[in-house]
Amino acid sequence: MTTIPQNYTPALGLYDTQKAIGLIKNIFQVKLCAALHLKRVTAPLFVDPATGLNDDLNGVERPVGFDIPAVGKTGQVVHSLAKWKRLALHDYDFFVGNGLITDMNAIRRDEELDNLHSIYVDQWDWEKVIDRESRTEAYLQDAVRKIVTAICGTLDELQWQFPDLPTQLCREVAFVTAQELEDRWPDRTPKERENLFVKEHPTAFIQRIGGRLKSGKPHDGRAPDYDDWSLNGDLLFWHETLGLALEISSMGIRVDGESLDRQLREAGCDSRRELPFHKMLLAGELPLTIGGGIGQSRLCMLLLGKAHIGEVQASLWDQETRDQCREAGVVLL
Repeated sequence: MTTIPQNYTPALGLYDTQKAIGLIKNIFQVKLCAALHLKRVTAPLFVDPATGLNDDLNGVERPVGFDIPAVGKTGQVVHSLAKWKRLALHDYDFFVGNGLITDMNAIRRDEELDNLHSIYVDQWDWEKVIDRESRTEAYLQDAVRKIVTAICGTLDELQWQFPDLPTQLCREVAFVTAQELEDRWPDRTPKERENLFVKEHPTAFIQRIGGRLKSGKPHDGRAPDYDDWSLNGDLLFWHETLGLALEISSMGIRVDGESLDRQLREAGCDSRRELPFHKMLLAGELPLTIGGGIGQSRLCMLLLGKAHIGEVQASLWDQETRDQCREAGVVLL
């Protein structure tokens, strides 16, 4: 459901918005690559489902599939590149301390549309090789701080170009676990807990997402075969225009053989053990990694103070959303 704040007026017009989007995407990628030692690579738009490389997200979303007569197979448009990136690090001979970044474009046709969600997904997907000693909470938190520094630095340069842009971000990251949020607000939904915490701490990282909490329910769904649920999380910023917590990135230290084995059992996904990617991982043939996705349109929304994701990306919308935005003076690209 779309909600446009009363008396909302975009800080930038359509022309300047387009210019600003280009600046954000160029500046941030340079800063992120420097901070995390990443190299840009080319990534697929679709994969063979038989490889097990596609991300099944929460396990209920339907991938877009299509037949390829010339190949004799069916292709699936990626949901994300979480698994593909790790295989690419292995195939391209990346070494410890270095990683890759790519522009990921996806279609999530079952997404419920609102101010923050579209069927079109664009994000920076990154992955970095680490050693076993780095599979720690401290290493994860250090990576989060570097990403936040890159985001805030991008805002600084953006406001040099557009001095009237009013966006303000907190550079200090508050770390909290999903269980700590449930303990504090047991009668609230996970999204309500996020909003309450991020309103208090405008830049926050919610850790340990995917496994069941004391209530018996997870904070949010996570596929069992890429993040280690004890070493992952979501990066959120307070979005002043909408008055809510805006998730910018889902990231984490990836599963090793032991955590993959445990999480496949817990999620009831033992059949995946026979897929090529999973066999390699269980056999210890893939590098240990950390990685995540950073939403490009989400970051543009945050830095530009936009009220709807359609103001910074071109997608398809239902008639009600189009009418509501037009009446409020919100221009959907």
